[in-house]
Amino acid sequence: MIITKDQINDLNQNASAEQAEHFGFLKLALDKKGIDADEIVSKLADFQVAIPSWALGSGGTRFGRFSIGGEPTNLEQKLDDIGLLHALTQTAGAVSLHIPWDIPSDAAGIKQRADSHGIVFDAVNSNTFQDQNEQAQTYKYGSLADRQAAVREQAVAHNVEVIRYGKMLDSKSLTVWLADGASFPGQNNFRQSLQNTQKSLQEIYAELPSDWRMFIEYKPYEPSFYSTVIQDWGTSLLLAEGCGEKAFCLVDLGHHLPNTNIEQIVATLIMKGKLGGFHFNDSKYGDDDLTVGSIKPYQLFLIFNELVYGMNHNDANNPPLAWMIDASHNIKDPLEDLIQSLEAIQLAYAQALLVDTPALQAAQAESDVVLGQEILQDAYRTDVRPLIREARLKREGAIDPIAIYRKMKVRENLIKERGLKTVATGL
Repeated sequence: MIITKDQINDLNQNASAEQAEHFGFLKLALDKKGIDADEIVSKLADFQVAIPSWALGSGGTRFGRFSIGGEPTNLEQKLDDIGLLHALTQTAGAVSLHIPWDIPSDAAGIKQRADSHGIVFDAVNSNTFQDQNEQAQTYKYGSLADRQAAVREQAVAHNVEVIRYGKMLDSKSLTVWLADGASFPGQNNFRQSLQNTQKSLQEIYAELPSDWRMFIEYKPYEPSFYSTVIQDWGTSLLLAEGCGEKAFCLVDLGHHLPNTNIEQIVATLIMKGKLGGFHFNDSKYGDDDLTVGSIKPYQLFLIFNELVYGMNHNDANNPPLAWMIDASHNIKDPLEDLIQSLEAIQLAYAQALLVDTPALQAAQAESDVVLGQEILQDAYRTDVRPLIREARLKREGAIDPIAIYRKMKVRENLIKERGLKTVATGL
């Protein structure tokens, strides 16, 4: 299914007058504060978030998976679904592939299809946390950290293969997340596991093209429950620095223990020039992979506040960040969920752009705790939805993407095209 700009423009008509009124009112209010609403709209219109190729179908838990019907069964259909998202939101202009779940057997054809939707290829992701058919060595006890040299060599070779696929698609980065760790004391030697991981990552790093980056992701637990080799941002940073200037840390919002101050981690990594990118989701207890902003929207705003400040005071020359949604959609229509996530990310970014940084710094200098909180919450409590809608209109997207998605009966049409019992690959 394809949604054209003409269709979106026609369906926008009913809401256009109200949007113009709301935007005009907010623009006037922001002008009085010395904030250029049009400049924020331009920044929002330029902001793009990658959709992972594994997020277009219903996800699951350890207990079950409930298909929604009409799910994409191949990479071409996944690109078509991202094209739908991008047509509506004008924010989903990139895709992140997971190999071997989505191997581009016809790279030229895949690139052409992505181009037709205005989509580029973001980071490619390796998979050494699952055994694949006809795989010689098992990853049951580890991959890049494993005690067996043959297992490590196989895992390194897979990452090199992923780089090769990425080069075919003009991707410029590799994301490495490891499940390596131990579930019981005595299972592994901590020091040897970390040393093996560093050496393996250095071998992968040596294969990176000169204009590529490597992102090293971390997670405190799961699937190993006693120890995880790359369990926190400090370990990720240590390994990145041990590889070289093209290696960076990747922050997944769900990959932290409850109540972790993620915004402080962000500030530290930007200060070091080693923040590579983000995987957006939300959580209540652990790595819940819920809709972005559905549980902790204020924390998301605080994170973006540090991102905006960090990139405006980029003394360490931290490169532009890679943005991606990494969520699991077991209850909702995955496309509607992704639309909601994209909206939440834009909301937090827009709110952060409203923060009066000079006033906040003055309050901090005077240790005026109350005023500092008031300045942040004034930005957070501003209804910035008219700015986001205006940014979508600027790129000929939908004023209300969910409403148009439902009015056009997108899910029903996908079920007619693909069937009710389809299952997306990689889940």
